[in-house]
Amino acid sequence: MKSECKYSFLEAKHKIEAYCAYQDRCHFEVDQKLISWGFDQEDRDILAADLISNRFLDEERFAKSFVSGKFRIKKWGRIKIKMHLKQKHVTAYSIKEGFKEIDPDEYWETLLSLAKKKASNKKEGDNIWQLRAKVTRFLSSRGFESDLIREALQEVLP
Repeated sequence: MKSECKYSFLEAKHKIEAYCAYQDRCHFEVDQKLISWGFDQEDRDILAADLISNRFLDEERFAKSFVSGKFRIKKWGRIKIKMHLKQKHVTAYSIKEGFKEIDPDEYWETLLSLAKKKASNKKEGDNIWQLRAKVTRFLSSRGFESDLIREALQEVLP
């Protein structure tokens, strides 16, 4: 039994195009939106194919903008970005292409600046090991790789 659709097919087509035009979206987000509107699999597939053919939906472009934004604005590391992209069912190829948006030198400088900033918030009772642990936990929660964190700590905390 088909559930009641919130919009007609044509209305949904215009609304989903506007949804994708406002901000880059991945297939998963579009599919979830169409499910919430009550569309069945066949109609969702037709709408997705139309969005792809009209360049409203492009997973590789989504991955690039997602990676770029999360790294430059939110200062996330590769691990956290990759996990969020996987939650959105983005393909491994698109994730790999998205990571090309991150300049390795800029990545290192961001990691160093975050480490320095966190290390400068030293409390009076903290010894060097507590401070190292605090900075390591912070950078790990941001999604940076442990080997890079170790190198950054050696540079920031002699």
